[in-house]
Amino acid sequence: MPVYRLDRRLAFPPPELAEDGLLAVGGDLSPQRLLLAYRTGIFPWYDDEAPILWHSPDPRCVFVLANVQPSRSLRKTIAKGVYDVRYDQAFARVIRACKEARRPGQGGTWITDEMEDAYVKLHELGFAHSVESYRDGELAGGLYGVSIGQMFFGESMFTLQPDASKVAFMSLARRLHGRGWSLIDSQVANPLTLSLGAEEWPREQYLERLAREVTKPGELGKWSADPPAGRPPTP
Repeated sequence: MPVYRLDRRLAFPPPELAEDGLLAVGGDLSPQRLLLAYRTGIFPWYDDEAPILWHSPDPRCVFVLANVQPSRSLRKTIAKGVYDVRYDQAFARVIRACKEARRPGQGGTWITDEMEDAYVKLHELGFAHSVESYRDGELAGGLYGVSIGQMFFGESMFTLQPDASKVAFMSLARRLHGRGWSLIDSQVANPLTLSLGAEEWPREQYLERLAREVTKPGELGKWSADPPAGRPPTP
């Protein structure tokens, strides 16, 4: 399986060359390289014991926003107003909570200190965003990711109370769909994302769609939960 070694040039090999998802090793986590990676269907995923590894899996896990609907139980939780959802109020706390979350079958975390610093920088530049669920004023769960054009690239979620991260995700899906966005990238499928309505696309299909979405007018800077003007909310 060929794995390409990156040098100091700001470039990646074509994502179609990735076998079993792994495409390249090395490089850095500068904002410029990260944004180029996301624009071309590539993302970093590694741990403290490995160099920076860049991936472009086939198939690719995505949410088609027009098809995302909460389950009956989650719909009840949302209707009760158990959680107050906010945007970009505590990005550093959200990524740290995702980093410290313990997940079944994982002995550590892929959110290294280097990764944490890199995404905080992307947030400061207006490209990375957090969605937070609060209960009684306390952070209860949430998620973070990167946006370019009209594409949101989900990175990680955490929850401290039942359904808190799912409520945050459904709020995000509704917000983006209400603004005319159509996809959220979820990278690799897992039981949680599949339970929320994710589907798997062939990489070729994903890359074709990605190339269009990242060129559309986006929303750079701090986000709010305000509903979009002129568009009805989606259920």
